[in-house]
Formats: sequence, C-alpha cells, structure tokens
Amino acid sequence: MGDTCVAMSDWVGNLTAHTALDKVIPCVDTATAKVARSQSKEVTFQMVQLVNGIIANVSNRNLSPIVGPLSYNQSGPLVPLLCNPYNPDKTDRKTCNPGEVGFTNATQLKLLILKVWKNYECQVANNKCTTVGRLTPSMYDQMSGAVNVSYGLYHYGPFLTNLVDCTFVRDTFEAIHKDHCPELRLYSRWVYIGLLMASVAVMLSLVFWVVYARERRHRKYMKQVDGAASAAQASYEPKGP
Repeated sequence: MGDTCVAMSDWVGNLTAHTALDKVIPCVDTATAKVARSQSKEVTFQMVQLVNGIIANVSNRNLSPIVGPLSYNQSGPLVPLLCNPYNPDKTDRKTCNPGEVGFTNATQLKLLILKVWKNYECQVANNKCTTVGRLTPSMYDQMSGAVNVSYGLYHYGPFLTNLVDCTFVRDTFEAIHKDHCPELRLYSRWVYIGLLMASVAVMLSLVFWVVYARERRHRKYMKQVDGAASAAQASYEPKGP
C-alpha cells in the first residue's frame, strides 16, 4: 500500500514523465481534451438552434396548406423556445430571453418535456392535427430526444473531458494521498513492527526448541552412559561364597 501512495504521488507530480501508472491509466493530452469539449459544446449549441428553428419556423407559424407537410393544421398558443446554454462563441450564457425554457438541470428538463411541451401536443389523423396544438406526437418525440442528447452533452461533457485528460483521476489521487496516505504510512509501520516482532518471536522459539532438544538428547545420552557404566561395574564385583 505504501508503494501505491508513492506511485500516485509520482504520477500526480510528474504528469509528463513515464511512471508506473502510465500503462494502466491512459490519458489524452490537454489540447485534445479541449477540442473534444469544444465539439460537444458545438453539438449542443447547434442541436438547440435546430429545435428552436423548427419551433419558430414551423410549429409556431400558421402556414398555408399549399406549403405541403410543413402545414399540418397547427393552431393554439405558441410553443416556447429553448434557452440555449451557450452563446455563439460557445461561452456560457448567463441569462435566458423572456419566454424561453431552460434545461440546465434534470428537474427543468423533466418539466420541459413532460409538462411544457406536452401541453402543445395535438392529436393527429392523416398527419394533420385534429385538435388544438402545435406539436404532433412524432415532432414531440423527436424534439424530446434532441433535448435529451443536448442535456447529456451539456451536463456530462465537462466530467467526461476531465476524465479523458485525467483531471478527475488526478484530483482523486491528490485527495487520497492527502487524506489517507499519512495514516496508511503509520498503520503500515505498525504492521511492519508487528511482523518483525512475530518473526523475532518465531526465531527465538526455534532457538529455544533447538537448545531444549539438544539438552534432552544430552540427558538421554548421559543416562545411557551411566547405565552402561553401572552394568560394567556390577560385572566386575566379586560374588559372595
């Protein structure tokens, strides 16, 4: 475990050096991660622009039947536009225009799809609205799917960027090294001392066992020698008349 702390510290402190963790934690360079993040912002921005374009130019317009499929007998209150989370230069947008609906969190997204837009859905027959409304069920499903994709890129894009360039891993390792490695070193030292004491105890036990076994053999040998000497002495003693 101590080696793990050392490896994490080396990896965090030497981002460009080849360390033991390079093979198990592949990271892309920061420039590539920034390009990926910029592309995710671009997709989100264009997706919201596309949805707003359909709402503004099709759903919220009372078109003549001669324009074909774009006129499906839409009527009723106008569908609110989405609040694009980014400006055209891909910087974060601070405020929304009046009447726009935001989706910067999951609660707003659920409210937008299930309540706001759902109220503008009409019933259809032969691809024409037969009730008041400006969104056909097909349009509602497609727009909801587009918003879900946009929200996913907007919400998870920063995390995924930090993941691929290892910012998230680096921050995690720094927190682990700061909060847990000092105690881990202390506990590892205690474990080492305990193992050392156990090893010394086993070694002393072996020494004492060897001494005891040797002493036991010596006593047994001395008994045999004494017995043999006694027998020899008895054989030389004169027998009585």
